[in-house]
Amino acid sequence: MSAARDYGLDDDYEWPRPPVGGWTADDLDELPNLPPHTELIDGSLVLVSPQTRFHARALYLFESALLGQVPGEWDVIREMTVKLDKRNRPEPDVLVMRADADAGPRQTWFRPEDVLIAVEVVSEDSEDRDREVKPRKYAQAGIRHFWRVEENDGLPVVYVHELDPATRTYGLTGIFHNRLKLTVPFPVDIDLTAIDRRR
Repeated sequence: MSAARDYGLDDDYEWPRPPVGGWTADDLDELPNLPPHTELIDGSLVLVSPQTRFHARALYLFESALLGQVPGEWDVIREMTVKLDKRNRPEPDVLVMRADADAGPRQTWFRPEDVLIAVEVVSEDSEDRDREVKPRKYAQAGIRHFWRVEENDGLPVVYVHELDPATRTYGLTGIFHNRLKLTVPFPVDIDLTAIDRRR
C-alpha cells in the first residue's frame, strides 16, 4: 500500500514540496489536501500515524472529564493547533484554553497565551516529539501547564509539568497512576481507570 493511501489519498497524490526555509504556520491553512491532524514543527510538516484504540479512549477520557471540571472562564477542545511562532504549529491532543478565545466555527488555531493546559497522549510514532520537542516548545511559548500521558498495561499514566516562568522550562510536579488529583491550575479529579468505561 502506498504512503498516500495510508492517509486516505489517491495513489497519484503529489506531496507538497516545501519552499526554501520551510513552511510557515499560516501555510498550514492554505495547503490543499493535507491529511487530518498535520502539524508544523520547525517549518516541516508532520503527518500522524493511524490512531490507536488507547489514544482514542484517552482523548475522550480527558476531554470529557475536563469539560465537567473546568471553571467557567476556561473551555476544553481536542486536536486543535496552537500557533507558537512562525515555524511551529503543533496540535496537542487536548487543550484547556480561555473560553473567550473562541473565534467561531471556522477557527483552526489558538494563541499560546490563550492556552492553560496542553495534553499530549504519547504514541509510538510521536515519542520524541511528545516527550522532548513539544514540551520544550510549549514552555518557551509560555504555556503554563503540560500533561504527558503514557500507556502502561492499558491504563494512562499522567506526568504533570508546570512552567517555571523565569527559565521558560517545565518542572515535573507529579506522576499519577489510577487517579489524577490536582489543585493547580484548578481542582481536577480524574479516575484514570475509567478509560474503558462507556458511561
